[in-house]
Amino acid sequence: MRVEPFEIAIPDGVVADLRERIGRTRWPDEIEGVGWEQGTRLDYLRSLLAEWADGFDWRAQEAELNRLPHFRAELGGLQIHFVHVRAASRPAIPLVLTHGWPSTFLEMLPLVPLLTEPTAHGIAAPAFDLVIPSLPGYGFSERPRRPGMTTRALAPLWDELMQGLGYARYGAGGTDFGAGVTTFMALDRPKPLSGIHLTFLEEPPFTGPGSRPLSDGERTYLEDNAGWLQSEYAYAELQATNPQTAGYGLNDSPAGLAAWIVEKWRSWGDTRGDADARFGRELLLSTLTVFWATETITSSMRLYWEKRRAGPAFGPGDTVTVPTGFAVFANEFVPEGRPPREWAERMYAVRRWTEMPRGGHFPAVEEPELLARDIGAFFGALA
Repeated sequence: MRVEPFEIAIPDGVVADLRERIGRTRWPDEIEGVGWEQGTRLDYLRSLLAEWADGFDWRAQEAELNRLPHFRAELGGLQIHFVHVRAASRPAIPLVLTHGWPSTFLEMLPLVPLLTEPTAHGIAAPAFDLVIPSLPGYGFSERPRRPGMTTRALAPLWDELMQGLGYARYGAGGTDFGAGVTTFMALDRPKPLSGIHLTFLEEPPFTGPGSRPLSDGERTYLEDNAGWLQSEYAYAELQATNPQTAGYGLNDSPAGLAAWIVEKWRSWGDTRGDADARFGRELLLSTLTVFWATETITSSMRLYWEKRRAGPAFGPGDTVTVPTGFAVFANEFVPEGRPPREWAERMYAVRRWTEMPRGGHFPAVEEPELLARDIGAFFGALA
């Protein structure tokens, strides 16, 4: 595996074009008093885009990001971007962390100092060598050129990456699609894995013929989740069926891109309706800029199409034997609707189960210290 240093350098022309397009936005109307009930609120998006065009300093963000060691490596015929930060002390546990949608590698960066230098941050846990890749078709990773790049297809690529970096044994973790990749690593290539740590059940376990009956807690969870699907899942149906059609608008309009992505950060995070207060506009606008400058919103959505095309992920024989830790955050999609432990134990060898008092779908940026402490405690107990 050939690894080459990588530097983020978005051309000036791309930034200038973005600002010019924002200035020419053709805004829709809005029903008075509707707020966020029909989607992204008009006055909020106007304010966000005004700052994106005039006030947000991408060059300062770019310089800060480039203080980290970035690389690219060819995996599966694609150039995959990743951040690789070694622990400040030895010994260290190698750990690959994978983000999901609508996110980028930026989501995992608040964990870097907490896991590579835990004692400096008051965390009594082992130190980690962190590898944080960008999913194919996200940000600075190359876009797949043909169908088939599912989360299961990614699992051997991440193993190749870790082995190529010299890690014969390592841990893995992630959320959203990253939790799916991590799960398939544990299913298909368990031998190198010391453990996996998840904050999300990306695919439901098998509950067909031969499986045990649902518990009361599982029934309640599935009922709550069904309500969420009814009110929030339209985005996924669109991305699973017609990502290319949606991509024409989102790739061409900064307003469309921002409305599509920020709505999800607001509703999926533990935000109480205020995404700015929870995440900060610098993170939101940096995430949007990465999607915009790399033109990867369409390719990022195709992972939903791949998931639908692949069909049910797990069958009756699929069991993760690798020791598994779960950090279950309080407002993961459904407020106070977290899955019960027995739901995860249908498939995973659960060794640690932590129910967090707060946090949502983006815990690495919402509650990085809570997550870092749980990761450290889980892998520390396995050492």
